[in-house]
Amino acid sequence: MNFKVNPIFENSTASILDNIKTFNNTGTLFGNGDRNKIKLFDFNKKTINIKSFKVPNIVNKIAYKYFRKSKAKRSFEFATILLEKQIGTPQPIAYLENFNAIGLKDSYYVSEHLVTELTYRELVEIPDYPDHDNILRQFTKFTFDLHEKGVEFLDHSPGNTLIKNAVDNSYAFFLVDLNRMNFHENMTFEQRMNNFRRLTPQKEMIATMSNEYAKFYTDKTEAEIFDTMWKATTDFQEEFARKKRLKKKLKFWKS
Repeated sequence: MNFKVNPIFENSTASILDNIKTFNNTGTLFGNGDRNKIKLFDFNKKTINIKSFKVPNIVNKIAYKYFRKSKAKRSFEFATILLEKQIGTPQPIAYLENFNAIGLKDSYYVSEHLVTELTYRELVEIPDYPDHDNILRQFTKFTFDLHEKGVEFLDHSPGNTLIKNAVDNSYAFFLVDLNRMNFHENMTFEQRMNNFRRLTPQKEMIATMSNEYAKFYTDKTEAEIFDTMWKATTDFQEEFARKKRLKKKLKFWKS
């Protein structure tokens, strides 16, 4: 077993470990638990969030033991880096990895549980969401700041940015699902635009984000930013649709 606790929570080590060990029989399920299972636990008058990652296949069991960091360990380490860079994310509390003779058996990531009013997904699905344009523009500035700090969030998708309601007309953004990230000295223009590809298929939203991004990124024109962002988006949507069709065919052949 490999278990690490954020120094801030060292006095609660036993309690955190107990919650992880009793994960299957305690806690309140959060979300549908299709791939990874998340449960909420009461902790020192707060709510914490424990994510149990899907048991890896045999190849990944070995890889996560000998060659790569587990998703739980990466989530913990990346959250720590984000906070050091003053980027919003729930406070990391701990991670635990269980190994057996073959490799990684299971793993858990523990963090503060944030209750927020919306995610980016609501902006995509509810075009008339209150203050839509302002939130979208502030989200774009938040993403620009990520890029300026060299953070390439590979899972920058609709459900992975939590958004807290405005205080003085200003919104707060928090990244979740952190196990896939790259960190750069400087991000290229292509890397920056490609980072928007998963967010929305809506051209109007891409136009707004391009317009806002151009205010801060002056190496390219707004038209160049829009064209590159839109191409990255359409390429992703086409690839996503192609994979979906292929999945459907495989299911048909299996049945």
